[in-house]
Amino acid sequence: MSNPIKAVVINKDENNYSATLTTIENSDLPNENVSIDVLYSTLNYKDGLAITGKGPVVRTFPMVPGIDLVGSVTKSTSDEFKSGDHVILNGFGVGEKHWGGLAQKAALNSDWLIPVPAAISPKQAMQIGTAGYTAMLSVIALEKQGITPSSGEVLVTGANGGVGSFAIYLLNQLGFSVTAATGRLDQSDYLKALGASQVIHRNELSNPGKPLQKERFAGAIDSVGSHTLANICASLKYGGVVTACGLAQGMDLPASVAPFILRGVSLIGIDSVMRPKADRVEAWNKLATLVKADYLDKISSEITLDQVIDNAELLMQGKIRGRVVVNCQS
Repeated sequence: MSNPIKAVVINKDENNYSATLTTIENSDLPNENVSIDVLYSTLNYKDGLAITGKGPVVRTFPMVPGIDLVGSVTKSTSDEFKSGDHVILNGFGVGEKHWGGLAQKAALNSDWLIPVPAAISPKQAMQIGTAGYTAMLSVIALEKQGITPSSGEVLVTGANGGVGSFAIYLLNQLGFSVTAATGRLDQSDYLKALGASQVIHRNELSNPGKPLQKERFAGAIDSVGSHTLANICASLKYGGVVTACGLAQGMDLPASVAPFILRGVSLIGIDSVMRPKADRVEAWNKLATLVKADYLDKISSEITLDQVIDNAELLMQGKIRGRVVVNCQS
């Protein structure tokens, strides 16, 4: 007889939406070709929406939330992985359409998994998590479009968020000069400690602006969208590049074609959910060389599965800063 598996499970019926810490059996797990012991997961904003029911994140019920995880393979029918391998998962609808990481065990499709780089530990992989991975994809996109430290200032919006703070850190590690845009100027010292050379208020960018503005930035990483992204495009230098990876202000883009046809700027979309495996491996290998252990320890805290539901409520109330790593085996 198999041992019960501790898991956070979300259920919904006509009258009730609930998230509970409960136990499931091995036979309850999805029929996928790789079984793992989940070592660590994280508590992301999307997980907070799913657990609290404050956003329509979950597509099927019952659902184990957790959009990323790291674990040790216990059984595999894939030629790519064997028992004992450490693997990372980010995205692919896990925690939304497929059972995710906030459990002691998971069953996953091998196409969704990549190896944990040798230079980082499983815990460090989740201290980085989807936020760091998305930021790295954005930085790589800037570099592949020819943006270098000598090109000029790079803007990061949503600077206090997970993606924004990682983007500042990674850009600084690579020698870029970074301007951070935030609605919380009281966090300026924190952002400068991450590597921002200057901090501006998000209101400089968040209101309707002219279609073509003074050239300010060589590149930008934007997690905000809407008027902010439109103003970034209008403020890029000739040949500038902005990556779009979020929509905190809105899904709309009230911009004109002027920056694109008069200054040759580029807008690059960043999707972390369905990204091809080769791109994932490239991003994680680069993260493993750039991110220092002391930085990860400063920006993260650790909880257990028993504490996930309470912390999801705190996260949605804006009472948590930094990365929340979930130890799924303790």
